Amino acid sequence: MIKAVIIDDEPLAREVVKEYLLNFPQITIMQECNDGFEGLKAIQQHQPDIIFLDIQMPKITGFEMLELVENMPAVIFTTAFEEHAIRAFEVHAVDYLLKPFSNERFDKAVQKWLDQFQTAPVASTTALLETAAATPLQSNRVVIKINGKIKIIPVQDIHYLEAADDYVKIFTQEGNFLKNKTMSFFEKMLDPQQFTRVHRSYILNINQVTRIDPYEKENHLAILRSGARVLVSKTGYPRLKSALGL
Repeated sequence: MIKAVIIDDEPLAREVVKEYLLNFPQITIMQECNDGFEGLKAIQQHQPDIIFLDIQMPKITGFEMLELVENMPAVIFTTAFEEHAIRAFEVHAVDYLLKPFSNERFDKAVQKWLDQFQTAPVASTTALLETAAATPLQSNRVVIKINGKIKIIPVQDIHYLEAADDYVKIFTQEGNFLKNKTMSFFEKMLDPQQFTRVHRSYILNINQVTRIDPYEKENHLAILRSGARVLVSKTGYPRLKSALGL
């Protein structure tokens, strides 16, 4: 049995996918979900082989939901997202279907995946998320999972970020949170007018800087409104000065 989950906030869109899947009796629909929160729980519960996923949904987007999935299924997007934007992901996703899509187009996408069912979809989906990070859709907030609960952090609430092995530690007024991403990911995602890489291990929200003090070996310390002291390297110092207009 091949297990599938449908995740879309439009009931009619879910019905269309269900109807088209009748052509593939080997695929069993385990659950329908109308938002990313439900979708994440369904993926954790059923461990589907494939999901049919909308991008623009309330609460969290399809991309944000995928970031929180631990055992990644294959993904076919079923979306009204603008065609010129979704082309950026075409090379990475199994396929995407731009609404309204025909039965023939749906069959082609599913058969394409069935033909490569024995191959692992994780690498392509990982590349998809790296590409998604560069879009405005992803650049205004960070979604994390804490003890099974989802927390959304607006980027303006971030004071700074620190590399922490395979994670990035996000510092805010509420405390700090871990995200299983790289510093390079956040460099691409965050607005360069607001955030700058000041050190190999630090990205800084320049709106939080109150002063810059000299430090040892041509380094500096950025003093933030919260009182935090962030190390600025020799190469990061010119970037910080430029970002601050100094």
